[in-house]
Amino acid sequence: MKPTLLILAAGMGSRFGGLKQVEPVGPNGEKILDYSIYDALRAGFGGLVFVIRREIEADFRQLVSRRYEGLLPVRYVFQDAGALPPGFSVPPGRTKPWGTAHAILCARADIPGNFGVINADDFYGKESFGVLSSYLQGAADSAHWDWSMVGYPLGNTLSENGQVSRGICRVSPLGELETVREVQGISRVSGGAQAPQGSATESFTGKELVSLNLWGFTPSLFAHLEEHFPPFLGSMPDPLKSEFQIPGLVDRAIHDGKAKVRVLTSPGRWYGVTYKEDKPVVAAAMAALVQSGAYPSPLWKERGAP
Repeated sequence: MKPTLLILAAGMGSRFGGLKQVEPVGPNGEKILDYSIYDALRAGFGGLVFVIRREIEADFRQLVSRRYEGLLPVRYVFQDAGALPPGFSVPPGRTKPWGTAHAILCARADIPGNFGVINADDFYGKESFGVLSSYLQGAADSAHWDWSMVGYPLGNTLSENGQVSRGICRVSPLGELETVREVQGISRVSGGAQAPQGSATESFTGKELVSLNLWGFTPSLFAHLEEHFPPFLGSMPDPLKSEFQIPGLVDRAIHDGKAKVRVLTSPGRWYGVTYKEDKPVVAAAMAALVQSGAYPSPLWKERGAP
């Protein structure tokens, strides 16, 4: 069975100032997501599942996803803050979604087998989709859950226009993920990067491997998320802002001895739009890739999509 691609698109882009999934970055108005799905199709993914918020459904279908519906199976899942286990309710004043792990959990009924996970507003490159799809088509759980991720050097993933959050990874000599730790507020500095850690500052060389939510999972992930979501809800430090994030859940599965996570790498370059000021950089990169022949222009001419 071809793997499914699960696309996390529920974020409204608060730092960007709007629905950044619909912002054009290609020479003919293509969006980052257009390039990701083009790459996923040629890498062998067999279906798409979009996780969105119900209030953006009409705009999202019209401006983003309608072009794909004739190319392969497309399904939509809504990340609803009220989708909670029995005995829990949304804290008064909570408007923020519950995070990436909750978004994945919302899609359980629509994922038939192995699947990849991406952010809708990150450009990962065709090589990354190729190595992930190849791994997923052979992934099978045995004594351990058989998961994977594609990693990137931290220095290649920073914005020049503000702070970012990244999953800092430690990888074994055998190429397996040992730990992944979510670090917030990372900014570029001379000679590397840094992030506040309480009253101190943590420094990075920029060569550290990081996760950008390009994951590969077997369906075993869903039971793991269901097990740990209630304890998270019962002990979260900030009921209005705490999030149930996938890096911490992967890290937990590794440390519990349940999962082995193969770290995949590719020569491709990552690009993302976190702030409005990032858009010209990404647009220039897409123009260069088109000029080099990596992508046709317009992008979907070859497949007859609108």
